[in-house]
Amino acid sequence: MTATPASETTAQTLKGLRVLDLSRILAGPTATQLLADLGAEVIKIERPGKGDDTRGWGPPFMTDAAGADTRESAYYLSANRGKQSVAINIADPQGQALIASLAAKADILVENFKAGDLARYGLDYATLAAINPRLIYCSISGFGQTGPNADRAGYDFLVQGEAGLMSLTGEPDRPPMKAGVGIADLMCGMYAVVGILAAVQARHNSGQGQHIDIALMDTQVAMLVNQGVAHLTDGQIPPRRGNDHPTIVPYGTFPASDGDFILAIGNDTQFARFAELAGAPGLAQDDRFATNAARVRNRAVLIGLVAGLTAGKTAADWLAACAAHGIPAGPINDLSQVFSSPQVAARGMKVQMPHPTAGKGTVDLIGNPLKLSKTPICYTKAPPTLGADTHAVLQDHLGLGTAELLALQDAGVIEGTPLE
Repeated sequence: MTATPASETTAQTLKGLRVLDLSRILAGPTATQLLADLGAEVIKIERPGKGDDTRGWGPPFMTDAAGADTRESAYYLSANRGKQSVAINIADPQGQALIASLAAKADILVENFKAGDLARYGLDYATLAAINPRLIYCSISGFGQTGPNADRAGYDFLVQGEAGLMSLTGEPDRPPMKAGVGIADLMCGMYAVVGILAAVQARHNSGQGQHIDIALMDTQVAMLVNQGVAHLTDGQIPPRRGNDHPTIVPYGTFPASDGDFILAIGNDTQFARFAELAGAPGLAQDDRFATNAARVRNRAVLIGLVAGLTAGKTAADWLAACAAHGIPAGPINDLSQVFSSPQVAARGMKVQMPHPTAGKGTVDLIGNPLKLSKTPICYTKAPPTLGADTHAVLQDHLGLGTAELLALQDAGVIEGTPLE
């Protein structure tokens, strides 16, 4: 799917909101990318010379016309669509003044520095709220702005372990495992956007901004959902169950003659249909398996029986038969199969955007899953090169002239390409 140009969209949900993005890595950038997809103007502040740490987190990197690696890693490209890159040295007093001036004109500021760090630069919430009382200031951190761990740096992997997710993930007889993507970062970014939009709505009534304090640890604890509440209910430590569900059986991966596939049988009627389809209708009448609660209590026996039944046919045969009989089942796709799927194509989940340094002229990105009927997602700009918009943003938003911009660049305060 080719990205929809901005001119083809009549309106965007967040058009008119300006976001100053002081975040890097994944949690903050995914939050601000979502805001950009919804129409907000996002100004990404980066360090001159290096930029967002993830620019160098590769390979793979996007390649130029000569086939050489560019400064844009796939990791960076995944979370920075729709933004303007402004390279400012935050350690320089002149750089701090520039950022504060941009914050004075912003609706939202998102940052993920360690708790208290931005106060050293005069860019903390209290200081900027005094300049701009309408500012919604979102602080994303590992452990929050309060508590005994507030001064600790937070990383997705550490939080997956410390907040319990890894204790639930993996095979019972193997070591704990993290998820295959940075789920703690991603969900923290999603919660951050919810908080930001709630604060925007509150500002409509009060005229005042506010500080949002959101932590990877807190959001990961919230994500324990049924497993966490099960522990709070009975005091038991949930074991790792691999691909099996803690309270639904059979619900997991099962062997076919040519590989594994997924059965996700969610109720007694579906189980009876499966038993009939598998040529073992008596399973559904067996007191050990007739109800889901019984199947959970007798999971080890039942899973062995089901595996014996499924092993005799190919995965494709099982998927076709289950689909015909209304039994939830699915394949286990690799990423090549995912992105070549007709369903993924039909839903616009792979998008292609023009990029100035890409050898093929475009970059492939993952689409936004939101489908809004009146104000659709609009992909306005590929992830920017470092400092691509420094001069334009400082000229347009702060009124700086060419001579001032060149002087700041010569002094190492900013980095960017001068306007023609």
